[in-house]
Amino acid sequence: MRRVDWMTAGPGGLPIPINVSWHLWPDCNLACTYCYATFRDIPGTLSERRAIDVLDRLREAGTEKVTFVGGEPTMCPHLPQLVRHAKEIGLVTMLVTNGTRLDPAYRGEIVPYLDWVSLSIDAADPALMAAMGRGNARFHALCLRRWEELAQVPHLRLKVNTVVTRQNLHDDMRGLIRTLRPARWKVFQVLPVAGQNDGQVEPLLITQQEFEGWVARHRELDAENIGPVAEDNRDLTGTYLMLDALGRFFHNKTGRHVYTDSLLDVGVWEAVSQVGWDTEGFLARAGVYDWAPPSEAGDRGS
Repeated sequence: MRRVDWMTAGPGGLPIPINVSWHLWPDCNLACTYCYATFRDIPGTLSERRAIDVLDRLREAGTEKVTFVGGEPTMCPHLPQLVRHAKEIGLVTMLVTNGTRLDPAYRGEIVPYLDWVSLSIDAADPALMAAMGRGNARFHALCLRRWEELAQVPHLRLKVNTVVTRQNLHDDMRGLIRTLRPARWKVFQVLPVAGQNDGQVEPLLITQQEFEGWVARHRELDAENIGPVAEDNRDLTGTYLMLDALGRFFHNKTGRHVYTDSLLDVGVWEAVSQVGWDTEGFLARAGVYDWAPPSEAGDRGS
C-alpha cells in the first residue's frame, strides 16, 4: 500500500490505523511533575492473552507499527511476550521508556524484538532531571550508561522524547543529543490534560513563544541530522491514534481523555470510527516518517 492510500482505505473510507500508540500499562515507577498520561481514570489492564488478541486484530486491520507506551510499559509483566508476538506477526515495534528497568538481563529478553527504543529524557542536567521527578543524580548517571549502551545496538534505532516545561525551559541538551545521536528526537510542549495532570501542571506551563525559543536554541543540530522534531499543544491534540490499557482508542480533543468502546468488544473499525482520528493533523506534524527497520526501508513510513 502506498503511503498516501491509508487515509481512506478502511471500510467506509475510514483511515487504516497504520501506527498505534498503545498505553498498555498505566503504572509508572517515576513521578514526573508534568505527566499527562497518569491514567488515574483507567480501572484495570488486559491479560496477556487478551493483549495478544489486540495485537492480532490491529495487524489484521492493517496496522504497520505499534508503540508500547505507559505509564512505564516495562512494568507490564508480559511486555516481552507482547513485543515478541508483535514482531513475529510483522509489526514494526517501538518502546517508549524512561530506561530505568533496562538492565542487561531485561534487554536480552526484549531488545532482539524491538526496532526502536524511545527514551524519555527531559534534561541534560542530572539535578534538573531529579527536580522533574526523574530520580537523583546517581540514578541519572546509571540511566545515561544504559542509554549509551542501547545506542550501540546495531539493529536498534534510537529515539529521544523531551517535554519542555517551565522547569527545563533554559536547559541545553545539545551535548547530550550529540552523545546519543538518536535517529529521531521529538520535543513536546508540556500539555495540560484534565483528569491527568490538572492541579499540578499549571505552574509548569509555558507559552508558545517560549517553546519556540527552546526549539530554536537547538536548531543548530539540524545540520547534523539530529535536530528536534517539535510538536506544540496544537500538534498534540487529536493527532495521535492512542489505545489505552483496556483496548480502547482515546483522544484529547476536548482537553481530557475521551474513550471509545474496546476494540475487543466492537472491533477495530467501529472503534476507529468512534475516536475520530485527525489524520490531517497527523500528517501536518510529520507523523509519517521512515519507521521500517533498515532492511525493510523503502515505500514505508508515528
